[in-house]
Amino acid sequence: MAQMYFYYSAMNAGKSTTLLQSSFNYQERGMTPVIFTAAIDDRYGIGKVSSRIGLEAEAHLFQAETNLFDVIKSLNEDEKRHCVLVDECQFLSKEQVYQLTEVVDKLHIPVLCYGLRTDFLGELFEGSKYLLSWADKLVELKTICHCGRKANMVIRTDEHGNAISEGDQVSIGGNDKYVSVCRMHYKEALGK
Repeated sequence: MAQMYFYYSAMNAGKSTTLLQSSFNYQERGMTPVIFTAAIDDRYGIGKVSSRIGLEAEAHLFQAETNLFDVIKSLNEDEKRHCVLVDECQFLSKEQVYQLTEVVDKLHIPVLCYGLRTDFLGELFEGSKYLLSWADKLVELKTICHCGRKANMVIRTDEHGNAISEGDQVSIGGNDKYVSVCRMHYKEALGK
């Protein structure tokens, strides 16, 4: 029975690495997965999912107007797809998360989504909000704060490494711009 999974965490928990391992596992068993990633994040190349440990794979891009159900249905007609893997799923819209539930319920293909739960202000991303609401399985991937506690928050920093508390929800970046920390150090960094 196909299900929708949401693997979420703060940054640097290995979400992309885990996605790539899942893809490899399907391929190793003679199955065909399909990978999607957000077009907005092209840090590692266009149409690629890359992990910080050097693994990478080609991926289809999704944008705000992409109808994921239609794209996956069409791909599945060309060649049977055994799994859909979505990286950077926090950038999905409510409608796209719904489309992925249709992939599970109508096409009977498991969907595994990987992404951030919250932004640098501690607010849910739209995609994450609906994945938390509609996914069959929720899996937290853990990373650690500099103090050794579980990191569940993300701080955005300026060019000097100082925490900032305003700006657009989406600003693409990695270790140059974001730090994963525990809630206590998040509040401390923002003076709360």
